[in-house]
Amino acid sequence: MMDPSIAPASRAAVVTANDTAMVGARALYIGTAGDVAIAPRRDMDPVIFNSVPAGTVLPVHAAIVALTGTTASNIIALF
Repeated sequence: MMDPSIAPASRAAVVTANDTAMVGARALYIGTAGDVAIAPRRDMDPVIFNSVPAGTVLPVHAAIVALTGTTASNIIALF
């Protein structure tokens, strides 16, 4: 059996950027280019990934995809 920490995603969901809603994704697919503000944990301030190209998979844990600072769209959470 594959280690879950390196296994491919088994679920996906559309993300609506929100400054407080929990996402809990282990990676994000960025459909339309722009900036993406991610809080790795609920108790951390968001970090902004600038100018993320369309089609990018960001392999980062994203507890929150913040509305403030996010200009990218068509974001998909991978679990």
